[in-house]
Amino acid sequence: MAEEIRNRVAESKLVVIDLEDYYPEGERTLLDISPWLVEGIILVEKQFRETVNSFDWSIFENKYVALYCKTDAIVPSWAFNLVAAQLNKISKKTVVGDLKLLETIIYEEVLSSVNFDFVTAKPVIIKGCSNKPVPETAYISLANKIQDKAISIMYGEACSAVPIIKNKKK
Repeated sequence: MAEEIRNRVAESKLVVIDLEDYYPEGERTLLDISPWLVEGIILVEKQFRETVNSFDWSIFENKYVALYCKTDAIVPSWAFNLVAAQLNKISKKTVVGDLKLLETIIYEEVLSSVNFDFVTAKPVIIKGCSNKPVPETAYISLANKIQDKAISIMYGEACSAVPIIKNKKK
């Protein structure tokens, strides 16, 4: 008679953390302010304020927004703040930068709100494959948050995990 197939990973104390499980749903979008500048490079305050005040902000409702200027214009920080003040009323999150920075900040906020006590004195694998845009810094941030709690931290899959940290048993 053949032996029953056992899943030893499922039977172990091993904790697998998949950062995709913490991915907040919602559209990510860019907002380029260069069209609001004279010739794309000169910020005229009165004209800029009028554009901000007359803009239809509803298109960014419940979205994650990254503000940027695609031209080499020197944009004072108050201008981004003025735009962000409008977006903050309706968007899920607004940052100045690109989509990579936006995703990084989103993950930092999400991970800072999670209580990782469930990994205390256990071996942990941080799942490495992802179908969603999980930034590299999220993996580092997660490892930093659990480093002093877990017995060990590995990266990858249970069948081929790479050791990252090994602590003395607690």
